Amino acid sequence: MSDSRRRAGEAEASALSGGRPVRERMLPYGRPEVDEADIQAVVDVLRGDWLTNGPTVLRFEETFAEVVGARFAVAVSSGTAALHGAAWAAGIGPGDEVITSPLTFLASANCILYCGGRPVFVDVDPGTLNMDPGAVEAALTPRTKAILPIHFAGLPCDMAAIHAIARSRNLVVIEDAAHALGAEIAGRRIGGLSDLTTFSFHPVKHITTGEGGMVTTNEPALADRLRRFRNHGIDHEVRQRQATWRQDMVTFGFNYRLSDIHSALGLSQLRRLDARLQRREEIAGRYHQAFAALPEVTAAPTRPGMRHAWHIYPLRLSLERLRQDREAIFQALRAENIGVSVHYRPVHLHPYYRERLGTGPGQCPAAEAAFERLLTLPLFPGMSDDDVADVITAVAKVIRWARG
Repeated sequence: MSDSRRRAGEAEASALSGGRPVRERMLPYGRPEVDEADIQAVVDVLRGDWLTNGPTVLRFEETFAEVVGARFAVAVSSGTAALHGAAWAAGIGPGDEVITSPLTFLASANCILYCGGRPVFVDVDPGTLNMDPGAVEAALTPRTKAILPIHFAGLPCDMAAIHAIARSRNLVVIEDAAHALGAEIAGRRIGGLSDLTTFSFHPVKHITTGEGGMVTTNEPALADRLRRFRNHGIDHEVRQRQATWRQDMVTFGFNYRLSDIHSALGLSQLRRLDARLQRREEIAGRYHQAFAALPEVTAAPTRPGMRHAWHIYPLRLSLERLRQDREAIFQALRAENIGVSVHYRPVHLHPYYRERLGTGPGQCPAAEAAFERLLTLPLFPGMSDDDVADVITAVAKVIRWARG
């Protein structure tokens, strides 16, 4: 859209009320990018001797570990498999409690249930929307086995405080970094700071393997446990070293392997991570500048000394200043062809958790209040400057409409 057309559009009625949309086509909140180098990398594997359990998986793991500053990386079939494997490797079992945040995708808590443990939801800091360390301290019991912080939207949690709590009680720390590939704390990348860290390679993440995930750790024993867990409990490395046909199942496990085909795509995409992070930062910076002038919204949080990975841009509505609720504003932005979303309905409010674990409203008031106000704006490296301008124009247009 040209600048003159955009200015004209700002004076129009909202598209929800019959006006002309800001955009002619829907702009999604996220979109994968696959280039010719990615395609060629996959083709090379398809023409080779190994489609799975081969050398490309190992190269992907070694390169990924180097990028995030961890000693070991273990590739698995999804971000959910990464969380499941990490919880299992940490020894979570029946009767164990794991403290986590409710403002996340279901997999962050489900992985605890997979192992027979119980997720204990603590509230978020209303400023950062990340786990509140004070709430973690208050939730500790003799049954607490681990802490599972989530780096919401790509903003790192207060890991210094979380690690201090964990050390005082000899607890395992599992970071859910599905949003945070490339994020940093005091110059150190997320991935090598805790006992275990999990990543997702879903198509809208920083890099994609189609579907896939990774667990990083600095502990060789944990890495060995993860490798067996992803391969039916079979010690595949022993089989290779001894050149034997035997496949001894030495522990419980699943088929969570990532193929060489997926790994080739991930390895190729990883080479462009820094450029993608920079573009995400540029887009977020334009959003910050634009939304600072709108008192009806709160821009996404940042923190000094931390590099935000900007997986998503969570905008919060100041509903007390508006005559419309979040759902109406969501629908109005969609009518403008801005593919907003909402991240996330707090896990403890889902029917399964309410019925089986007895969770419910009032348990995490800051997370619940944030959920009612959150909108996720489009943010991905392939957005053009005009795409970014369209989002800003549409938000301003819809906010004027919502003022009444």
